[in-house]
Amino acid sequence: MAIDLILGADSISAPLTGIGRYTLELARGLPQHPDLARIRYFALGRWLALPQLLTAETNAPAARPSLRSQLAGNRAAVRAFRLLMPTLQRLRLRGQEGSIYHSPNFFLPPFAGRTVTTVHDLSHHIYPQFHPPARIDYMRRMLPDSLQRASHVITVSASARQDLITHFGHPPERITAIALGANPAFRPHSAAELAPVLARLGLQAQGYSLYVGTIEPRKNLDRLLDAYESLPAPLRVRYPLVMAGSPGWRSENTHARMARAASAGWLHYLRYVAQADLPALYAGARLFAYPSLYEGFGLPVLEALASGVPVVTSNTSSLPEVVGNAALQIDPHDVPALSAALAQGLQDDPWRAQARMAGLQRASQFTWARCVDRTLQVYGQLRTA
Repeated sequence: MAIDLILGADSISAPLTGIGRYTLELARGLPQHPDLARIRYFALGRWLALPQLLTAETNAPAARPSLRSQLAGNRAAVRAFRLLMPTLQRLRLRGQEGSIYHSPNFFLPPFAGRTVTTVHDLSHHIYPQFHPPARIDYMRRMLPDSLQRASHVITVSASARQDLITHFGHPPERITAIALGANPAFRPHSAAELAPVLARLGLQAQGYSLYVGTIEPRKNLDRLLDAYESLPAPLRVRYPLVMAGSPGWRSENTHARMARAASAGWLHYLRYVAQADLPALYAGARLFAYPSLYEGFGLPVLEALASGVPVVTSNTSSLPEVVGNAALQIDPHDVPALSAALAQGLQDDPWRAQARMAGLQRASQFTWARCVDRTLQVYGQLRTA
């Protein structure tokens, strides 16, 4: 039986986060599937068209934070949002009970029909110190209601699925782990493809290590800076650390350290990088470093592997699922081990050649088409249940 779907699209905004990318790839891929009769997009009480959503790939970040970002930083606003938004959503979704509603971003609105929610991670619950108090309040108030309303839950890794079982006691038979994918734009690039983008960013191909992600405590960037600073001075100056990502919560001290490293000549902070330039930024890197303390999936790591770049990452949470045997994995708390892995990743040419090939092979197993297919299977099970 063909499926009528409503997809929650509130996370699709520039610059795309990992959740925004996941939602956009579903929004773009699902309409092409023959088992889908109709798809509509719903965001914060409004119906949107797909062309509106696709502009998130090309638009610059909004001058002001999103509504959800503003709410997450204010406990009073969190409580007001929790009281008022469900009423608006209930009114706008009235009469749609024959559809399946899928929220790709944790939170389900009140809906009388079958529902699916995607839970990306439980970092707010397992590591609350990584989040501002208002965000923890928001998650703790909203997530249990969404889980209770959900007909089925999707997680983005087996690790996140087990977290949901362990910490929330959610029934295993009502959770399906579906991995994310790498956009085909993330691939090895020729020198001619790299040159204009890297010149614009002030970089040289094979002349830098790279981190991509928000500047926030969970990403373990202070230890990354410690590890990089402990490399021999000629090595870190020859291959400076490039960091691309927006400032996050409690990042002031990290930014101060980054500024000092930039003054010393071994760090470049790019902040926002246009979506169109990201594939070349990845592909031009000599090494990708991502020593995060906890990830629900770790999409930047997959994008680096797909770009043919050797990777150093953590041996915790979902990251071993993503990299398999294709990357150097370290205890993210162990600064000497991280520094040694960075040195090996920059200098050990036989390992680098092996890691490049293994990474491309590993990344080929993760595609958005496969993610869409498995997501449709979950919808199909709900239609026939």
